[in-house]
Formats: sequence, C-alpha cells, structure tokens
Amino acid sequence: MTPMHIEPLQRFFDEAFGGSAEITVTPLVGGGSCEAFAIYREAARWVLRRAPRHANVSSAHNVLREYKILDAIKDEPVATARPVISCDDPSVFGAPFFVMQHIDGSAILTHVPEQWAMTPESQGRALEELIDALVAIHAVDWRACGLGDLAHAGEYLPHQITRWLAQLASYEGRALPPAIQIADWLDAHRPPDQPSALCHGDYKLDNLLFAPESPPRLAAVVDWEMAGIGDPLVDLAWALIFHPGPDGTIHLGMSKDPKFALASLPDRRQLIDRYARKSARDTTSIGWYDVFARWKLAIALEGSYAKFLRGQSDKPLHEFFGIQADLLLESAKNIIEGEVTP
Repeated sequence: MTPMHIEPLQRFFDEAFGGSAEITVTPLVGGGSCEAFAIYREAARWVLRRAPRHANVSSAHNVLREYKILDAIKDEPVATARPVISCDDPSVFGAPFFVMQHIDGSAILTHVPEQWAMTPESQGRALEELIDALVAIHAVDWRACGLGDLAHAGEYLPHQITRWLAQLASYEGRALPPAIQIADWLDAHRPPDQPSALCHGDYKLDNLLFAPESPPRLAAVVDWEMAGIGDPLVDLAWALIFHPGPDGTIHLGMSKDPKFALASLPDRRQLIDRYARKSARDTTSIGWYDVFARWKLAIALEGSYAKFLRGQSDKPLHEFFGIQADLLLESAKNIIEGEVTP
C-alpha cells in the first residue's frame, strides 16, 4: 500500500469513528471479484471489501449494492458478517468500498480444518449447515427489509434465460451450439416460478466461513455481490453443483483432493429433502434447475475464457474455464437425456 492510498483512508476512519488512531491495511486472499483487506485500528479488526480499482460502473456499483443488502438484513436470523460503513468516494481508497465485521472462520478451499479431519464422522454437518443457512436466507421477508427495488418485474425464469443468452452473445467468442440447444430446452420445459426470495446468487461451500472446531459450525455466509430477489431453487441447484462428493459436477475434469471423509457426507438427494422439509418449498422440479444452474455457470465461465482468448486475461485458471464450461454443458445435456439422475 502506498501513502497516497493509506492517508485518505486513515482520515476516513478517524472521521467515521472519532479520535486519531493509526490503521493497518493487509490484503487478503479471496473476496470474489472484489478485493478484500484486513483493517486493524486499535483493538478493532474489520474486513474491507473494495471494488476493483479499474472497475466499470457496474462492478463499482455491485460493492455498494452488496453493502445495501447486508445492511438491510443485518438484524435477520442469517449468518453474515455485520456491515459497518460504506464509502462511494473512489479518492479515499481507489474505488468504492464497504467495511464489515471480521469473522473468525475460514472457507473450505484446499483442505478441511485439522479438527474436522480428526472427527470424520461429523463432517457431514458442514453440508447440513450449508442447507440450513440457505433456508434462512430464503425465509427473509425482503419486502419488509426494504429490498423490493431489487425484484425484477415479470416472470423471473424467462428473464434469466434471455439475459444469459445475451451475456453469451456479448462475448463475441467461440460458438457454443450446446448452450443454444440447452436454452431451447430450458424455455420449453420451464416450471412455474417459485415464490420470490432473497437469493445469494453464488451460494456454494467456499462462500461460507466455518469455525475451526468440530463438529462443523457455520460462522458466516460471505460474497453477496451477486445477491438479488429471484427463484430460490436456483440457489439450491447452484450449491449442489459444488457438492464435494461424487454428486458434485464442478469436479468434472479436475483431480479430486479428498478434503472430506466422503462416506460421512449426505448426498444431494438428502440435502434436497432437508431443504424441502425446512423451507416447505416444492422441489419436484429440481432437475430443471440442475440443468439451468450448469448452463448458467458454463456461460459465466465462458466469459473469462473469452477474455483469455482475446489476450485480456493472463490468469492460468481462465484458460481452464473453457474446458470446464464444455464439461458443464455436457453434464446439463446428460441430465436432459436422462443419462444422469438429477
């Protein structure tokens, strides 16, 4: 960090919280498309989420939109890092940002916590916590929380199909005939919209923070930048793609590191049943959502791959996203054709 970034941020915190106290700013790994920093000021510790410094208007808006959502639901029974303050002035720290509570917990990325490894029989609780937290999110009265302006007028699912087809076309990249074929199937077999709910938008295991002790205990759901009002079964199907066991699809083409004791994990059907029981929602059309979630994720990954092909990204992972998009589309087609039981 350079002094030109630190000094305005120092003044911002002094004005917001009073007094004059030195702050320490440390970049953190992760944070989705936003940048994350640990902030230390006297005895306080926070996390700052900043839009990318070269953000376009949309992505700069997302970080403030995320703050708005977290602030609206901060008193709801949803596990989140409590928001503290936001700033829309890019001169303070290079881009708009917000500050939130620090949570003592970690995402499950490369390995399970040591104490989980010592009690493999309890590891399935992590996936039960994932489902229970999702039920709590979907139960939020978003209208009463003042989030009605995030709702899309009209039917949600038709809008999503049109939107993601337009997103794919905007890449001006390689042709993906399976994506068009799947879109036609989705439109022809579309179920009625579920009652709208607050949705996370990128709900998966590595967007949850867990306490290190065993049995697993969820500490917070993070990375809300894609949140909105929509069909909650999209969230559920999205989360199931990332199941760490053999039911997971995101493993396709990737070497599996056995992070979990797989025999202890509830399978996708058990998780769907748990969600249906606790949410009282109808999950009989989950197969359609399984196809939709894979299709949507494939298109999202294709965007990064298209940047790689144009030379606008040098991230090695983005080269792999093309293969992953193809495998996700193949998995979606297999579900449609009945080769895989959804």
